Amino acid sequence: MKKLAFLLALPVIIACAPPPGARLAGTSWVIEKIDGAAPVSNRARLAFESGRISATAGCNGLGGEWKVKGNRIETGPFMSTQMYCEGLMEQERALAGLLEAKPTFVKNGNRLTLTGGGHTAELVRAR
Repeated sequence: MKKLAFLLALPVIIACAPPPGARLAGTSWVIEKIDGAAPVSNRARLAFESGRISATAGCNGLGGEWKVKGNRIETGPFMSTQMYCEGLMEQERALAGLLEAKPTFVKNGNRLTLTGGGHTAELVRAR
């Protein structure tokens, strides 16, 4: 009988679960790895605000719109600063390529993994 009650309640539980994007809105993340390497800068960050995403590998800023569609984060169009940053350009290009590729995401507690466009970023929640 308990199993039957649970099975009957399951659609209500699923229907009440927040959409995947709601779990990202208002969060900020520290980038721990870009394509398997530690960030060159300790300022590498990603933040999701209501409808806006911002990112940096430590020098230039990248920002635009975002929304979740299935297990992908659809982004853009982006605006970016365009300064030359010694030692950071490869990671900045990788981060931009990743976000522009509508990456898949996996959120597991305080960890977030983004994969797309031949790039991967591993992040830990900052707030």
